[in-house]
Amino acid sequence: MIAGMLKPYGVRVMASRRGPKSAASQPVGHAEPTSSLPAAAVLSFLKETRGMPNWNLRDLARSLRISAAEAKRATALLEVQGYIGRTGDGDWLTTGSGNAVSGSKRPRFTPEAVTAGLSALAERINVVNQDRKARFRIARAVAFGDFLSNRARVQAPDVGIQLIRREHEDDQRDSATGQVARSQFLKQLRGRTAVIAIRPYEEWMSSRTHRSLV
Repeated sequence: MIAGMLKPYGVRVMASRRGPKSAASQPVGHAEPTSSLPAAAVLSFLKETRGMPNWNLRDLARSLRISAAEAKRATALLEVQGYIGRTGDGDWLTTGSGNAVSGSKRPRFTPEAVTAGLSALAERINVVNQDRKARFRIARAVAFGDFLSNRARVQAPDVGIQLIRREHEDDQRDSATGQVARSQFLKQLRGRTAVIAIRPYEEWMSSRTHRSLV
């Protein structure tokens, strides 16, 4: 199965409606397709396809920087789940369920607006990193989404932010208090703009196509 599916979006996809089956009850030659890709990475690609009439394996492989074989395994799983469907010419399309589970929205921003929003965020990140009194330092900031393609209208890009507490000896990353502090910090960093979406950084974000802001 696609690893971790689909915890980042609060959805579970691999659970069987009929309950789990034992290995002995599985019909020979009908193994469920599997993929080692993080679920959130695959969903980030599905989100990019909003507004596209169709896409192909090369688009998926290029976006996530994976092999053709891995892209084929991922599409097999997504098709089983009903998130994508085949077109008459052999390409793929993202279904309504795929749009919903990926959290995609109707593309409504111009590329210029997104570029301006990301530039402003990069400036705020620079200010924070130069402020030794700031509670956190931003180690990584990677932006990804359909803004990286050549489209007239795009969605708000996702920006993965990795925070490092300046008082390293008192890092409460895993505590409830520490998580609240990080969430509040990211909210303040984003500001009131709707043109970007900020989320905690994960390693897969740097593996796929992206734009670095740090």
